[in-house]
Amino acid sequence: MELSISDEKTKELLTEVMIDLLKTKRDILYDVVLEALEEVGLANAIAEGRKDEFVSEAEVFSILDNGAK
Repeated sequence: MELSISDEKTKELLTEVMIDLLKTKRDILYDVVLEALEEVGLANAIAEGRKDEFVSEAEVFSILDNGAK
């Protein structure tokens, strides 16, 4: 005996599952989306930072040392 399901029924069932997940696991979905957005933001910041000139390690530590005083 072979079980078959139509594309329309499959779509309907998947939609129902997604809606249920959105309702019951909202906090998990929120965390996943937030983390993805943070990763995109970090990637964009890295890409933009690479357009500018690099700063030497000594200069960075000099600034940090002066800020700590």
